Amino acid sequence: MKNYGMKVMILAAGVGERMRPLTDTTPKPLLEIGGKPMIVRLLQQLVAAGYSDFVINHAHLGQQIVDCLGDGSAYSANIQYSPETEGGLETGGGIVQALPLLGAEAFVVVNGDIWTDYPFGQLPETLSSLAHLVLVDNPNHHPEGDFSLQGGNVRATGTGRLTYSGIGVYRPTLFAGCGPEKFPLAPLLRRAMQQNSVTGEYYVGCWEDVGTPERLRTLNASLFEN
Repeated sequence: MKNYGMKVMILAAGVGERMRPLTDTTPKPLLEIGGKPMIVRLLQQLVAAGYSDFVINHAHLGQQIVDCLGDGSAYSANIQYSPETEGGLETGGGIVQALPLLGAEAFVVVNGDIWTDYPFGQLPETLSSLAHLVLVDNPNHHPEGDFSLQGGNVRATGTGRLTYSGIGVYRPTLFAGCGPEKFPLAPLLRRAMQQNSVTGEYYVGCWEDVGTPERLRTLNASLFEN
C-alpha cells in the first residue's frame, strides 16, 4: 500500500433534492448502503488505497457528517472540514473555498454519494494536465453522457460519450481567478478541455450514482438482500 502525499476532498455539501424525503433529516452522504453510510465506505476505501489526509465540505445538515466522522482518527485518517452556508457553493465554489486546506499540489476529488469498486490507488500522483477524470459507461438515467475520451484526452464534444464518475484529480491552477462563490465545475473543465489540458481514463468496473431513493433501494437489494 502506498502512502500518498496527495490530499483528498470528498464532496458532501449537496442538499440531495432528488433523495427527498430521505434527505429531509439525513445528509445524502450518510444514507446507508448495507448498513453503512456511503461516505464511511468511501473513506475506508480511500484509506485502504493509501490516502490519509482529507477535506470534507458540508452544508445541509452538515453537523451530522462531522459528528459521524469526527477528526478521522477512528478510520486512520486526518479530516479537516470546509463548512458552507445552507444551499452550498456547488462543486466549483466548494472546491475553491477549500483550496487553502488542500494546498498547492494536485489533489483528489470524490463525490460523497457514489458506490464503486474503483481502485483509487491507480489515480495519477502527478499531473501534466490541469485535471484527470475517471469516466464510466452511461447509466440509464444519463444516457447522453458528459464527455468523450480521445487518445487519453477528455473532450467536451465527440462520439462515444461517457459519464464523469465523480472521481478526479485536479491542480489548483485550474481554479485560478475563481472566488469562493456558488458556481459549477463543468464550465472550468470544458475551458481546460479546449486547451487540451484534461486527461482521463475509462473505468469499466462497478459504479453507481446513488441519486434517488429508488436507486438506493435497488443497490441495497442487489448487493445485500438474498
